[in-house]
Amino acid sequence: MKKLAGMAVLALLGTGLVTSSAQMSKIKAAYIYVGPVGDYGWSKAHDEARLDAEKAIPGLTTTFVESVPEGQAIGTIDQVIKDGANVVFTTSFGFMDQTLEAAKKYPNVLFAHASGFKRSANMATYMADFYQIYYLNGLMAGALSKSNKIGYVGAFPISEVKRHINAFAMGARAVNPKATVNVRWLNAWFNPAAAKEATEALISEGNDVFAFTEDTPTVVQTADKKGALSFSHYNPMQRFAPKTVISGQLVDWSIIYIDFLKKVASGAYNKTNLENVDYWSLLNTKAVSLGGEVGQTINPVFVTALKAKMVGKLSVYDLINTRLKQMSAAKPSFDPFTGPIKDRKGRIVVPAGKTLSIAELNGLEWAAQGVVGQWEKEPK
Repeated sequence: MKKLAGMAVLALLGTGLVTSSAQMSKIKAAYIYVGPVGDYGWSKAHDEARLDAEKAIPGLTTTFVESVPEGQAIGTIDQVIKDGANVVFTTSFGFMDQTLEAAKKYPNVLFAHASGFKRSANMATYMADFYQIYYLNGLMAGALSKSNKIGYVGAFPISEVKRHINAFAMGARAVNPKATVNVRWLNAWFNPAAAKEATEALISEGNDVFAFTEDTPTVVQTADKKGALSFSHYNPMQRFAPKTVISGQLVDWSIIYIDFLKKVASGAYNKTNLENVDYWSLLNTKAVSLGGEVGQTINPVFVTALKAKMVGKLSVYDLINTRLKQMSAAKPSFDPFTGPIKDRKGRIVVPAGKTLSIAELNGLEWAAQGVVGQWEKEPK
C-alpha cells in the first residue's frame, strides 16, 4: 500500500476515526471509468487505486465499469446501484451532470465525482491536480527546447486541461521567453491514432518537446521515434522512451479513495453532509508527484543540461528543485497562478499579489502568453 498523507479537504476532517471490517463489509463501491482500464492513463490510475483501497481496507467490496462514454453515465449508474453499490465514484469531468442527476434520484447512495465542481447533500467532489507539476515540467521544456516550439496534444478544451497547458506555458517562458506552446486538440480522452497524427503534425511544424493529455503512451512513443523529447502523463511512461522522456506527472488516487471510504464507514461522511466535501489534492498531499518514473523526479539523462541552463544566477535544475520544495510544503510558498499574470492578448487576468482560488481554477478559460492554437471560450 502506498504511504498516506494529509490533504486539503473542505469538509469534516474525521481525524482519529476507527473503522472495523464489519463496517467496511457494508460498503460496496462502484467506479465508473471513461476509458479502458488498460489505457495506461487516467482510467488505469483510478483502477490501480481501487485495488489499493481493497487491499488497505479489509471487508471493502468494489466493482468497476470501463469505457463509459461521457454523457451516457446515467444508465451505468442505474445498473451498479441495482447490483448493490451504495458508494459510486464517477471518474470523468463529462459525468458531472449525470452524477448530480443520479444523486437526486438515489438519495440514500453516496456519490463522488472526479474533477468537477457540482455537489449536493450526498455528492462530493475530488481532484488530484497536476497544475503545479505542469509548471515544473514547463521549466524543463523551456530550457531543453532547441526550436523554442513546444507541442501539446490536448484531450478536450475544458478548464482542467486549459489550466495545465497555461501552467506548462508559464513555466516554459519563465526560463525561455521565446518559447511557445502549440496546442492541437483531440476531442477525446483515449484515441491513440489521433494522438499519433497530432504529434507527427506538430513535429513537422518544428516542435521538439511534447506534453499531452491522452490516456496512452502514444505521444511519448511517437516523439521518441522522431528524436523529440516528452513528458510522461498519469502513469510511469519513461520506460517507453528512456532516452527522451524528461519527467512527467504521476498520481496516486488511493490516498483520496482510502480516506473517503474510511470516513463513509465511520459515519463521518453520510447522505446529508457531502455538499462541502471537496478534495483538492496537490503536491503537498502526495496524491501527485513529479517524475516519469516513481521515485525519480527528473530523468538523469537531462540533469547535466538542466544544470547548465541558467536563469539569472540560478540553474534551471536548482530552480526546479526550489519550486518543488516550495509547492510541496504543508503551506506552499509559491503558486504558478499568483499574479501579476497576463493572458495571450496582453490583458491582466490575475492581479499582482492575488492567487487564483480553486473555483477560479475550475472555471479558467483564458490562454496564457505563449500559448498558440484554437482555444474555445477564450474571453474576447
